[in-house]
Amino acid sequence: MLSEYLKRNTAEYHDAAEKLFNSEKIFNRTFTLEDYKKIIVTNYVMLLNSEDKIFNSLSSTYEGKLQLIERKKLFLIEMDLESLSVKETIPSYDIEFDDENEALGALYVIEGSTLGGHVIAKQLSKTGGFENVTFNFFGCYHENTGSMWKTFKEVLDTNVKEENYNEVLSGAKKLYTFLLNLN
Repeated sequence: MLSEYLKRNTAEYHDAAEKLFNSEKIFNRTFTLEDYKKIIVTNYVMLLNSEDKIFNSLSSTYEGKLQLIERKKLFLIEMDLESLSVKETIPSYDIEFDDENEALGALYVIEGSTLGGHVIAKQLSKTGGFENVTFNFFGCYHENTGSMWKTFKEVLDTNVKEENYNEVLSGAKKLYTFLLNLN
């Protein structure tokens, strides 16, 4: 199954991202608003430079199956930046996806961060200093987070042929590398 293949082959990237963002501080409740702003800004730069390219690379086959309109998150993270009063000048970077399979791999990274973001939002909402944080990006699917992730994995697992797994993995690694190099 492609979803398991991606999970297994991107584990080191996922772990590096958790380390980069000091994720352990989230669960021991020492995560600060400045730490949160760093995560939001970094994810914003990732989405700003990749979201349109990913969605433009996907064929209409995936539009309905993945509910692509509901998976767009750039506008949500822009709302978070505004509510956090982050007014940094955000540089533009170049990232390209060679084909639809690479775009699916990149979307795997974004959807995975949404799944993790749901946990982050839930935990931080119980942490002092986060009472007024809206979590538009991390809480975007609300109670549908699990079902959105499950649907995404099912579509990957049933629509991508095994001979294309490495191309999907390439897209996931490409976006993870982009994200990890932003800091």
